[in-house]
Amino acid sequence: MSLPSPLANGLRTDHPVPGLPFVDDSHLDLHDPQAIEAVGREAGHGMWGRYDEQDEGWLAFTTDPYRHDLGWAVRYHPDHGRTVLVYTDAEAASVHMEWWNDTLLWRAGGYWWDGTTWYRPNQVWNGATEEYERRRVSGAITVTAADRIDGTTDPTRGTVVKISNFDAQAPLQGRWQDHLALWAQHRAQESRSLPLDRCVITLSAPELSPDELVGVTEMAAAGKVAASTLRAYISRGEGEVPLPQASPGGRNAWSLPVVQDWAEQRHRSPESVAQTLADKDSDVSLSLGEGEVMRRFSASFFSRLWGNPDRRKKWALRHRTEESVRQVSDQLAWDVAKSLDKIIPIEALTATIQHAVLDELAYSQDNRSKTTRNPDAEVGFYGIGIQVATMLDWLVRHHPTQAQHTIDSIVGNAQRRLDIPREVTARSLRTALSLDGKLDEDVRNEFLDKVLGPLR
Repeated sequence: MSLPSPLANGLRTDHPVPGLPFVDDSHLDLHDPQAIEAVGREAGHGMWGRYDEQDEGWLAFTTDPYRHDLGWAVRYHPDHGRTVLVYTDAEAASVHMEWWNDTLLWRAGGYWWDGTTWYRPNQVWNGATEEYERRRVSGAITVTAADRIDGTTDPTRGTVVKISNFDAQAPLQGRWQDHLALWAQHRAQESRSLPLDRCVITLSAPELSPDELVGVTEMAAAGKVAASTLRAYISRGEGEVPLPQASPGGRNAWSLPVVQDWAEQRHRSPESVAQTLADKDSDVSLSLGEGEVMRRFSASFFSRLWGNPDRRKKWALRHRTEESVRQVSDQLAWDVAKSLDKIIPIEALTATIQHAVLDELAYSQDNRSKTTRNPDAEVGFYGIGIQVATMLDWLVRHHPTQAQHTIDSIVGNAQRRLDIPREVTARSLRTALSLDGKLDEDVRNEFLDKVLGPLR
């Protein structure tokens, strides 16, 4: 997961990002998210803004009215104050979307804080929960502004930049702690500011100590790629390479746990899973199952095309007519059509479809009991999901006798296990096949009339 990099801190932020300059934000009403949105929303060409309420607080962004190439991103939390950052105008909107979760701030190349706990960068995707796994940082200590301001800092050496004069490419002059001290002086005039010991600067953790960081070579080895490949990933923004935690001497360095998470995600990626089940005996890219199908039909087709002398002579030029080729094509296609049970385990599929339809009926029944105002009212039919209905339709079209037995079992089990009347299940199946099936209407109705009886 990549994150846009902020360019500067707003002067009234409660949580300054280390190393970034402070920019005057007095032209924004940071207490009113609607006012922030209004600054840029449809205010002019190339300007935009938006705000959204959250369970706790709000977030907003806007194009700066004086510098349309820059944007402000603001997040407010009633207990943890506000974060005010300058981004490029396009990236301000991206940050707004990334803040739609528990994340209050990011530090050290994607490490994030939810107000209580520090977590490593989001990398390992959990397909079951449909969210990134949260990996806590062992031994994390929150570093605040009070920890960074001491007797050595001098606010007179600090600077606050006007947005109209801000140069994102210019390196920060002097010690950042002096700029931080000047920021602290300004916030003393703000009645709603957090105390310095609650203003989060960054985190400290054993895994972020310099001697625990690794470079490109070690990271490439963990991800089982060449170092040159990893460098190419980084330069092209590919491979979902996480942001570095530090860049000592201009060289990227990552914490070992972040590297291990990246390697784990690569190992669990769809490409890696597919490679595990790749057919090693095939010259083309096939899975094990696809390779089995290919070899089965290759042998069958070769036997039909070459093993029979009568067919083999059709390769002679005088016999190579459109009709002859059509006959051969039909014979090969017949082989495939009559071999479906060797491609798809029909018995297993019918059992799966039966259980899937019953689950859909149970879900719809349960959902109706929770949402209807009159649970005793007569039920016309229950909905069946598109994917399940599509598979039932496939079974009807390809294996009508198996489909008949499956539908009989569905109707019987729905009545015995779910107390759904036969007529309701029948109407549910008819409706599903009508909406999501491919059969001609007359053919479908004739089949269902034979299996379920005439529609009542």
